[in-house]
Amino acid sequence: MVKEITGQELDRLVSEEKKRVVCDFWAPWCGPCRMLGPVMEALSEEFKEQAEFVKVNVDENGDLAASLGIFSIPDVYIFEYGEVKAHNLGFLPEDALRTFLKENL
Repeated sequence: MVKEITGQELDRLVSEEKKRVVCDFWAPWCGPCRMLGPVMEALSEEFKEQAEFVKVNVDENGDLAASLGIFSIPDVYIFEYGEVKAHNLGFLPEDALRTFLKENL
């Protein structure tokens, strides 16, 4: 399950957890973001042992998005031990996102 969290919660999760975090930066008005939602849900079950899956609304957490250089969405980030390991900008179909996750988790 992909849990919606705030930017502050993401900061805490990324800095405190030893587990990897996959974060979908999105907004409700974004069509590709809405398309990506079900894909992220499906893959969060498949990869639940390797990472925690969350999403952050960029409209409500603009400071965090700006600090990470996120100016287009959806943008999926993988955090590992407090650092950005990889990210993918734009919608990916399930097989392509699965490949991205396998390569980076």
